Amino acid sequence: MSYTLTAELRKVKGEKVRPAGQLPAVVYGKGNTTESLSLVPRDFLKLYKEAGESSLIDLMVDGKASGKVLVQEVQLDPVSDRIIHVDLRRIDMNKPINAPVTLKFVGEAPIVKASGGTLVTTINTIEVRCLPKDLVSHIDVDVSGITTYEVVLKIKDLKLPVGVTVLKPHAEDLVVKAVRALTEEEIKAMEAASTAAVDLTKIEVAGKKKEEGEEGAEGEATEGGKKAEGAAKSEAAKKEEKKEDKKK
Repeated sequence: MSYTLTAELRKVKGEKVRPAGQLPAVVYGKGNTTESLSLVPRDFLKLYKEAGESSLIDLMVDGKASGKVLVQEVQLDPVSDRIIHVDLRRIDMNKPINAPVTLKFVGEAPIVKASGGTLVTTINTIEVRCLPKDLVSHIDVDVSGITTYEVVLKIKDLKLPVGVTVLKPHAEDLVVKAVRALTEEEIKAMEAASTAAVDLTKIEVAGKKKEEGEEGAEGEATEGGKKAEGAAKSEAAKKEEKKEDKKK
């Protein structure tokens, strides 16, 4: 499938075209100078949903063909999640490129259908290297061969298009496997363990009460010590007075 993106050259900063309903963008690469562009937000969003970042796009600038590009980066507003800027990368059709490709899981795993287990995917995107003409938007992963829980699919098991090689992740990394469904006994054990879990709030409250009790006891002991010390001093003073009286 082919994709075409229409743009206009931009001579002002991006923040000045957004209020006018335009989407700022730049295009660079292939030895050419970087150009600032303006896109129609609605048109780009529709194309981006279909093409993603691993489909070649024919770029038209001011009505003229400007070669093939890939969507390199899309910047979003952190509050509204709206696209606020786009980076496009020019592609030399004669040189290999690195690009992300999505994995699309197709078919049905017989073991999951038979036993009610769950299909678990661990990788959804891979990085590939190929000539631009060999780049695909996605790679199908057929799970119909997962007939037992011991059967798993790794990167090395993927059926790649001709001319496409995987750069990341490693060939031995797991892509998808089937996991057994929990038995009633296992579910009950998990519920029991959850019920028996220690209530940290109670521990915290008990700790505070203990701490307050220790502080109170310490205060009482200090006060008692002060009273005993005062009584001892008073008794010593009385004895000293008696000695003075005898001398007189």
